Amino acid sequence: MYQKLLPPYTVLVLIVLLLPALCSSQDAFICSRATYYGSPDCLGTPRGACGYGEFGRDLNGGEVGAVAKLYRNGAGCGGCYQVRCTNPELCDQDGLKIVVTDYGEGDRTDFILSPRAYNKLAAPKASEVLFAFGVVDVEYRRIPCQYPGYNLVFKVHEHSKYPDYLAIIILYQAGQKDITALELWQEDCKEWRGMRRAYGGVWDMASPPRGNIDLRFQVSGEDGTQSWVELKSVIPSEWKAGATYDSSMQLS
Repeated sequence: MYQKLLPPYTVLVLIVLLLPALCSSQDAFICSRATYYGSPDCLGTPRGACGYGEFGRDLNGGEVGAVAKLYRNGAGCGGCYQVRCTNPELCDQDGLKIVVTDYGEGDRTDFILSPRAYNKLAAPKASEVLFAFGVVDVEYRRIPCQYPGYNLVFKVHEHSKYPDYLAIIILYQAGQKDITALELWQEDCKEWRGMRRAYGGVWDMASPPRGNIDLRFQVSGEDGTQSWVELKSVIPSEWKAGATYDSSMQLS
């Protein structure tokens, strides 16, 4: 009985087509999928769930994204990830670094990227094909955030009302740890008062302490370790809504 055999190059093509389903386990990469959202300028959105506003629009050159399970009720805001798609014919082997600025759920995706970030997944001259797919298989891992030349910054949220209501957003959160608690020193009571995570990366408190504000925040590593960082007079007594205050330190 005559049986037609596939030529060797056809077998090779079939193997290549199967490669996107594979995922490297080296260096703690995790298999997932990624898609992108619409944006008129290809950057991030100022309405992201982390509360970064315009800062989240062009942070990291606009290479930002929304996450679902990695959002972790806002603790994941500001986290950095290396994301690379797994189709070697269409994708850049290094992928890109994205910063989490928003919450979003897709079709079994862990990342919904800005168009600029999604484009960086592609190999040269392959971006149109990658965008036509709409959703791609990826692998990702947590990496340290790096902001050379920038210290940790505390921004007073625009909705704050001096002196009765204070909301704070922490910007340029470098390193590879989450900020999981924020407290202000109440001098007259000689105690630390915990701020509430209002949403995303926004912390707030009604009737905040008067005078220059000392604060401390708790950082938590993926290995479960926790530590506190204390800053003296990081926010002035007559703070203003929308103002930013440099901490003069970098979070490693």
